[in-house]
Amino acid sequence: MAAIAARRADSAPSAPLVPRATAFPPPVIGPGAVDRQAWIAAYREVRAETERRAAPLSPEDQQIQSMEDASPTKWHRAHVTWFFEQFLLAEHLPGYTIHDQRLHYLFNSYYVAAGPRQPRTQRGLITRPTCAEVATYRAHVDRAVEALLGEASESALGAILPILEIGLYHEQQHQELLWTDILHAFAQNPLDPVYDPAWRLPRATRAPGAVTLDRQVAGIGHEGAGFSYDNESPRHETLILPVRIDRALVTNRDWLRFMEDGGYARQELWLNDGWYAGQTQNWEAPGYWRREGGGWTQMSLGGLRPVDPDAPVSHVSYYEADAYARWAGRVLPTEFEWEVAARSGDLADADGLVWQWTRSAYLAYPGYRPLPGALGEYNGKFMSNQFVLRGSSVATPAGHARPTYRNFFYPHQRWQFTGLRLAEPLA
Repeated sequence: MAAIAARRADSAPSAPLVPRATAFPPPVIGPGAVDRQAWIAAYREVRAETERRAAPLSPEDQQIQSMEDASPTKWHRAHVTWFFEQFLLAEHLPGYTIHDQRLHYLFNSYYVAAGPRQPRTQRGLITRPTCAEVATYRAHVDRAVEALLGEASESALGAILPILEIGLYHEQQHQELLWTDILHAFAQNPLDPVYDPAWRLPRATRAPGAVTLDRQVAGIGHEGAGFSYDNESPRHETLILPVRIDRALVTNRDWLRFMEDGGYARQELWLNDGWYAGQTQNWEAPGYWRREGGGWTQMSLGGLRPVDPDAPVSHVSYYEADAYARWAGRVLPTEFEWEVAARSGDLADADGLVWQWTRSAYLAYPGYRPLPGALGEYNGKFMSNQFVLRGSSVATPAGHARPTYRNFFYPHQRWQFTGLRLAEPLA
């Protein structure tokens, strides 16, 4: 693999490295009903996508941890492998031999029930195992998972496939983090490294007007068909008051007007914590923007490029999104308003460009119960001090999103592809 530290955004063009979709088999479990080869194929596709995203990176690139919220590429590759070993193979493959017990300390993330772990802030200090040794670890687990899928009894698959499925979706989440974390690392490098010279953030769809929602009691949450995380359930009824939600996302052109009107310097627009965050971190523009002469550039996976006014604004925190909405005389939609509007099919770019901040705190739905055991730590214990985002982003694996998907981040964070659309209450 070639190191990319000296590559620039004007390098020779190549085919863009875009997210790929994986077709998951229907989770039908019963005598003769499970297509084992289809599940093996889905497993291979997801695992290959992780390696495809890591392939442009040198071993040095894969080692770096640029901040405590990010993780090294090598760690992502190993952690998702540990997930399958810990929750699938160790429990369900008789006679399975752990590849290296020491790795469980290094690559457990936050599962307290699964044992002690390397502190998150120190993941970048682990130079061993090497990238090649992580590849060996992945291959060891891959062989065992495929053997398990091929040899397990039909009755055993009833317990195996749900864990396999959540493991695949979990790895897809880390595929997105792999991109956003390496972008943050490259943005700290004065050489402005390029991950993929052909990469572009697509322009936002020009979609004038708004989706109008009348007062209604709407069903919110997963309906039961297909995969979902536990935080999308149980489905319940929520009162929706009359509201209009913009069909279009807020663009860089829109955001530049906010900046030109002194948006980052007007304390009256900001929540108190947001004002403090902006002042202490010297926010004057979205993440990765830089002043260049009389204009602005933005660091991207394609390198340093002029800000495209027609692209959706991205890498903004909840605090910035909230301040912009207040400046515009509007509000952010609630996650429930967003879900109802998205189901109508009338929201432009609801998926695939940027995650969209809502003004909803990340809380449990009425009657929520986490999964039993260590997997119950996956979502529920984070329901504090965070806000919900809906949709998906350009870094999300294709087919991973759905209208009920609840992403969540702390309000100051902005290294993800996070943007917004606006709403206007009518009541």
